[in-house]
Amino acid sequence: MNVLREAKRLLENNRRTTNGYQYTIPSAEHYPYQWLWDSCFHAIILAQYDAKSAKAEIVSLLSKQFENGLVPHIIYWQPGILHLFRWGVEGTSSLTQPPMIAYAAWEIHRRNPDGAFLESIYPALLAYYTYLIEKRDPRDHNLIGVINPDETGEDNSPRFDAPLSAAADISYADHLALRTQLVEHNTACKFDAELCMREFFWVKDVPFNAILIENLRALAHIASFLKHGDGEHFANLHAELIADSMRERLFADGVFWSASGKDYSLLKVATWAHFAPLFAGLYTPEEANALVETHLMNPDTFNAPYGIRTVSKQEPTYRAGGYTEGFSWRGPVWMSPHWFIYRGLLRYGFKKEAAQIREKSLALLEKSGFRECFNPETGEGQGAKGFTWGALVLDMNDE
Repeated sequence: MNVLREAKRLLENNRRTTNGYQYTIPSAEHYPYQWLWDSCFHAIILAQYDAKSAKAEIVSLLSKQFENGLVPHIIYWQPGILHLFRWGVEGTSSLTQPPMIAYAAWEIHRRNPDGAFLESIYPALLAYYTYLIEKRDPRDHNLIGVINPDETGEDNSPRFDAPLSAAADISYADHLALRTQLVEHNTACKFDAELCMREFFWVKDVPFNAILIENLRALAHIASFLKHGDGEHFANLHAELIADSMRERLFADGVFWSASGKDYSLLKVATWAHFAPLFAGLYTPEEANALVETHLMNPDTFNAPYGIRTVSKQEPTYRAGGYTEGFSWRGPVWMSPHWFIYRGLLRYGFKKEAAQIREKSLALLEKSGFRECFNPETGEGQGAKGFTWGALVLDMNDE
């Protein structure tokens, strides 16, 4: 199989147009809508060879932005299709997802300079990141909270078992029920973080905040290019404040941990979240060296024959085979963590280790095709078929 050719073909096959908006669905058989960070990944990939479609992906994503600035994590472009993710207002969810939009927009412009495109989406970008800063940090501690595990993109990661009161061996259906119950609480609260949502689930997640930092830097680049000085200052200031707060409140034992509750109790479950701060350059060079040597490349914890486990092999929650229902963030390999880790490794000069991530990613696609996730020990594909995240290998290069 020509992986690169098939990746492009998959993105084209999953392309849809509704009401004049063009977007890409993650999987025709299982995910028939538009997802926030998925579309950002699509735009990053498409920027390399189809700038028009990359821009369309961002424009459609921002078309359903709320008045308060939130960008919903799902847009139900064809509401007649039955699906389990009907959370929120009519037409969209009322949750968000890792805020990759500014990074994707800047990547499109970096490869295909277009100031008019950036100017057209800048107000929406600024409103979204302002919403996260102003509405998701009610205690003004410079850490952004998520109100449901689905906002992290890692729906059933064991990082969230403690705040959910979930057992280590919880079934997929029972885990989904807990998250659905959260949405019911959120709905009763009218999704107002400052009033009551934080009483039910309020996690300061490491990947979400690390991704936000790097995206605020991208927003600063965009604002600088467009000569919007206030926006540039806002983005740079909060990127620095969040980075400092992550160091102060989420760093222990040489790695970053997510935290929960008013006392910022660290959720000490070893997941790939340890590696997400590499993407934003939050480790010192010495810390990064130790992280890579002790954790990332350790076959007894994260480094599996077919990639990086999303949960350490030593955790009691680790499940290489996922759930019988199809997918899991409790151990299997996922391509988006591979991409974030790859980019982080290059940032610190770990070219050999980054090349290994790319090689294992390609090997998974050769062996099992474009699947949602993969068994890290056997390479067997799991979850949805025809899943677009595998196309991220197109953006695994030395640039």
